[in-house]
Amino acid sequence: MSSATPPEPRGLISWQTAASIAVANMVGTGVFTSLGFQLVDLRTGFALLALWVVGGLFALCGALTYGELGAALPRSGGELNFLGRIYHPSLGFLAGWISFIMGFTLPVALAAMAFGSYFQQVLSTDYATEISCAAVILVTAAHLFDLRIGAWFQNIFTAFKVGLIAVFIAVTVGVTVGRGHLQTVDFSPSHEAWGEIFSAPFAVSLLYVMFAYAGWNASTYIIDEIDDPARAVPKSLIVATLVVTVLYTGLNWAFLVSAPAEEMSGQVEVGHVAAAHVFGPAAGRWMSALLCIALISTISAMTWAGPRVIQVLGQDFAFFRTLSHTTERGIPALAILVQSAMVIVLLIKSNFQSLLVYTQFVLALSSALTVLGVFVLRRRAPDLARPYRTWGYPWTPAIFLLISLMTVIFTLLQHPLESLGGLFTVLLGLPIYLLSPKIGPDPPSATR
Repeated sequence: MSSATPPEPRGLISWQTAASIAVANMVGTGVFTSLGFQLVDLRTGFALLALWVVGGLFALCGALTYGELGAALPRSGGELNFLGRIYHPSLGFLAGWISFIMGFTLPVALAAMAFGSYFQQVLSTDYATEISCAAVILVTAAHLFDLRIGAWFQNIFTAFKVGLIAVFIAVTVGVTVGRGHLQTVDFSPSHEAWGEIFSAPFAVSLLYVMFAYAGWNASTYIIDEIDDPARAVPKSLIVATLVVTVLYTGLNWAFLVSAPAEEMSGQVEVGHVAAAHVFGPAAGRWMSALLCIALISTISAMTWAGPRVIQVLGQDFAFFRTLSHTTERGIPALAILVQSAMVIVLLIKSNFQSLLVYTQFVLALSSALTVLGVFVLRRRAPDLARPYRTWGYPWTPAIFLLISLMTVIFTLLQHPLESLGGLFTVLLGLPIYLLSPKIGPDPPSATR
């Protein structure tokens, strides 16, 4: 493939808004729910915090690598764009199929489920599903109106969420230490802790952590709407991942020192448990209300990014052509409505934990194949213009692939039904690809 000149600056949103979308995609369901599942098998504070550090390293290595791909192959669609151009259009289609069926739809459903669970703590109601559906409808309406309104909506809620976490860490730990109620959690690198780190439960727990960090690649799904994507996309990915790694590690430390592990083990609403233990039941309800507002940002970010992938899928393949249509304001309204409708069906029919494992196993495979593409692209297209090159290459993508492989293997062994179910869902896309004529812009393949 010959060298190409980077595209002219375009789009309507800055790198800061792109970073805000990535932060909002990451900070949401996972960090407010994962610790409860991890505490079932892991008990040492050192191993539990190591999970979040390793997850941050994993996400950063992925962000550094995706930054190069986004700068070299600038087009919305994320893995759909990258895999289709690096390997074969069929892999690009399957990546888009994954995004259409589970990549965004399921995480939005998970975030909405968490929203409903936390809202239950506020109103002491049994209508969690109805509340979750209402949140999805509210966010959908906001994103159907105008792109700039959507950007404003996203930035406000993301800033609130980041500020909330920072304040929660400071106030919770300050009050706990001041009262002398600090939980006696062992954060030392003991023999037991290292044993947990090299155990199967640690590898499986990384699946929850990877879900919590999922979204570090969000900017690559909306490249067509970002000004100067060659520079803005890598910057947004790296800044967002570093910010979130610090927040996640600090937040889980605050959870562990403020509430007994026994009370949080197996619980989805660990934020409510921690806040109620420190400040009392009334304050716990207030914290749940604030977390509900924070989760709106997560639902919003994925409601923005997901339909853009569906839109690109419709631009390239006849079967989904109708979903590529946009309004006069450039909004893929039908794609947004279809994704939200699928989310509401999942909210009514599914449960949290099985949905999470089913989703992350397949997404881990998709992102690993994309990161591997950096090696392929450098070999096959050495003259391709690369405004940004992966820092630490080849070690950073290699670390990402190693962690992905370890997590995928252990997850398959521990949760075979959910993992194989995810693979079966992917394979269902093959007949559709074979029957769907290729249409629209056919970006030049990096393998040619």
